[in-house]
Amino acid sequence: MTETNFGLRRATDRQILTPRSSKAGPLALPPALPQLNALESVETLSGEIRSAAASARNATIACIIPCYNEQETIADVLNSILAQTRLPDVIHVIINNTDDDTPEIARRFEGQHTRSVKGEEFETTVYVHDMGVNPDKKVGALNYGYFLSRGYDFILGVDGDTTLERDVVERLELEMTDDPRIGGLSAIYSIDKNRYKGLMARFLIAGQRAQFAAFNMDNLLRGRNMAVLGGQCSLFRMRALEQVMVRHHQQAPWVRDSEVEDSKLSLQIKDAGYSTKISSTARAYVGPMTNLRALHGQQVKWNFGAIDLFWPGQRGDNKGQPLHPNLRLRWYENIAMIFNLASRLGFLLLLVAALSIDAFVFNPIWLIPPAIAMLLNLRLALAMKDKSASDILYAFLAFPAELYMWIRMGHFLSAWAQFFAQTENDNWAAQANAEKGKGSAYIMPAVVLLAVMGGAIYAWTQQSVQIQSAILSLGWPILYIATIAQTVFMLRKLFRRHRGFTV
Repeated sequence: MTETNFGLRRATDRQILTPRSSKAGPLALPPALPQLNALESVETLSGEIRSAAASARNATIACIIPCYNEQETIADVLNSILAQTRLPDVIHVIINNTDDDTPEIARRFEGQHTRSVKGEEFETTVYVHDMGVNPDKKVGALNYGYFLSRGYDFILGVDGDTTLERDVVERLELEMTDDPRIGGLSAIYSIDKNRYKGLMARFLIAGQRAQFAAFNMDNLLRGRNMAVLGGQCSLFRMRALEQVMVRHHQQAPWVRDSEVEDSKLSLQIKDAGYSTKISSTARAYVGPMTNLRALHGQQVKWNFGAIDLFWPGQRGDNKGQPLHPNLRLRWYENIAMIFNLASRLGFLLLLVAALSIDAFVFNPIWLIPPAIAMLLNLRLALAMKDKSASDILYAFLAFPAELYMWIRMGHFLSAWAQFFAQTENDNWAAQANAEKGKGSAYIMPAVVLLAVMGGAIYAWTQQSVQIQSAILSLGWPILYIATIAQTVFMLRKLFRRHRGFTV
């Protein structure tokens, strides 16, 4: 045997993990022992194959649930996990900075639970850990859960407001054991629309469902490569987390110097040589933001964190990775939002200006972009697995989707303004306060819009008719070109194949 052969044989020096599922196909294990007897000329190699075959075992899963004031949802979350067709082997509920009844409700589930599924017995134990005041908030709870889960093969992270379909754990485990190259696997996220009442709540939920659906579909159609292993419901390979810690000299997998700890970890898992994927079948339902204040807090934190990831050297030890493959979709989202903002604001200003001097002439061609946008939203709504009349109406009526886009543009501008101002805002605390009904930052985008419009109108009225005509003659063609570019991109997305995926 040469040294090269020894190097090749080391690929077998790993544990073979098998799923505890009747849906699993035959595993491509090494040949049976009688067949190995024919390999007498390579006894060392056959001995290693025997060892690998003997080491195959069922995978083990630890579930960690970080909780912050989740008294309204934690019982539903635990019930959905305990009703899984494949129970996690242990469940850790990790409560931090909570001042409601989350600990008392969670402790009702403490102890051992058993479940029989198609003749197979599953056992799990629920533990509740109340960390009290924790300065690292959710990141601290996640890392605490990681250390509690050492020795397990996979960690299932579930948010304290996320419920799972009954076979999510089984489906995620099947995919992870089938492909050891996957370091983290995300479920498809949607929002349970049936639990919330009120016109504003229903409108915002419809908008968030469409937003989640578009994001999920984009990732599914890009080879199921997931840019963000969201904390809502993702399965992590323990070996990948350990390699991230070694590679980046970290004490724990999740770092405190990023406001999108899940996106940061996803980049690091990718850098460690693993893939980050989204499941095509496992589905979870996350808690929505049901008012403008809470939605603003959440979306600004997400947007600011994403900007921080691809802008080098802005926060803590984050070096910024603008060309990282996981961030391509983020760049696309930001560029698309710039086009959306420029075209809408430009059209509004030009329209007001043209009407003020009786120079506007309606052209039916302006109806084409909104019609295509409506068709694109409608096609996405039809691709939802649990679509309802409210999803179809949201897309078909066009106005709700357009209004929600203006709200998202406000979040986008707020995040970039905060970034360029280089203010040390705690967006975790801002989101928490917003969800409690505190803060008024959510009205600032509307105030800025009104100020911009008022300033533009005043400046317009101070110009001569000749200058006004020149501005219109230059502004409309520029807007035409930008709108045509946007329309082409929408057409491309409208006609791309969904390949059977549902979101």
